[in-house]
Amino acid sequence: MVAALVQQRGFRQKNGRTARGIKALDIDLTTLPGPVRQAADWALQGWEIARQWLLSPAAWSQFALLLTAFALAWLVTRRLRPVLSRALTPEDESSGLLASLRLFLLIFVPLLLPVLAYLLTDVGEGLIRALFGSGAVIAFGKRLFLFLAARILVREIVTDPFLKLIGRMILLPVMALYALGILEPATQFLSDTTIALGNIRFSALSVVRGLIAGSVLFWLGRWSNDRTGGYIERQEMRPATRQLAAKAAELTIYGIAFLLLMNIIGVPLASLAVLGGAIGVGLGFGLQKIASNYISGVILLLEGQATLGDFVELDNGVSGTIVRTTARAMILETFDGRWVVVPNEDFITTRVVNYSDQGSSNRFEVPFSVSYDTDINRVPAIIEEAVATHPAILDSPYPPDCELRGFGDSGVDFAVEFWCNGHDDGPNKFTSDVGFLIWNRLKAHDIEIPFPHRVVELRQTGPEAA
Repeated sequence: MVAALVQQRGFRQKNGRTARGIKALDIDLTTLPGPVRQAADWALQGWEIARQWLLSPAAWSQFALLLTAFALAWLVTRRLRPVLSRALTPEDESSGLLASLRLFLLIFVPLLLPVLAYLLTDVGEGLIRALFGSGAVIAFGKRLFLFLAARILVREIVTDPFLKLIGRMILLPVMALYALGILEPATQFLSDTTIALGNIRFSALSVVRGLIAGSVLFWLGRWSNDRTGGYIERQEMRPATRQLAAKAAELTIYGIAFLLLMNIIGVPLASLAVLGGAIGVGLGFGLQKIASNYISGVILLLEGQATLGDFVELDNGVSGTIVRTTARAMILETFDGRWVVVPNEDFITTRVVNYSDQGSSNRFEVPFSVSYDTDINRVPAIIEEAVATHPAILDSPYPPDCELRGFGDSGVDFAVEFWCNGHDDGPNKFTSDVGFLIWNRLKAHDIEIPFPHRVVELRQTGPEAA
């Protein structure tokens, strides 16, 4: 660190050389703002250290060691990296724990150069310190190699977009400050800078620490939630139970992440009890509907009355397929492409018709009529045979059934009943297809479909009529 190096060489802020450097530059640091004055002080200290390194034989020897270590690491990496890549790359059809471990190690092969340079420099550091009693340049070089390793990690190894953004915005600046030796002064400066919001005061370092920890924790929460959700989806259980387990795991993971974040920032967990009490009072007075919908959603998941993919019709006539469930409501997609948000409470307190019921079949019917001149004893067999040819018509629980419904004004009324999976709307056109089948089969057997006949009688009165 710069402060330690300054003390080792006798370059304090108020010493003679620094004062002469300030006077030579004709700069009055007392007239500058606080952050600018601090940055200028660090710059002058860095200039003094750099000048001392340039004029010191011990520093030149350490520079030579760093260059030698880097050149040797580059030569070894050039020969060793292809060998490691071939050795760690698994065969095309190989799988299992060993293959996964080899792929994991293969990811970190680009770190070979800075790691080797760091290790070789560390080996020579003891000899240099024994000869010259100083190793500031070597310490700077080792930190520089760690910065290069972090840069390679962010650019070549990390593939997740969010982690790559964190690496660029947070990890690389922190490693750059560490390499320059000013990480501790910068941390102390942020710790001394306070931010006030009313009666609440906290340091800028707490804000930075909270942003970093929050980003990492909630990314880990999302990653854990995705893995947990995938594991739950592979289990053999009812869809409603899977969904409830996934929601419970999500709440648990993010709840733990929130508590850890509060602890890292420094917010006492006892204060959360007061916040929980306030939320409870709010639920009791102003958030009754939200609480009711949330509890109704849990009941729906437990009982499995309505889940994703079910086609439901509410008591108010709204119908559609459940495409999404939230803690507050269910979202229905109608056949005209509209999304309808229905509170969970409506599924508990009102009448709901579930046409899907976890994949069960539904019964439909198509009415038709034949002429009174037809031998009606032939009709059921003809129609049942025709309807059974449709690929979506089921034989279970019952095959197609043609029934005589009555004797109408123009013809004999029939209706054919059949079972299908799904609802007769949108992509499914069961009744329309069956209507075509009935028409074509009746025409093929010369069976007439009647139409109404009317007799109109015209009456005239008066002399012309007589």
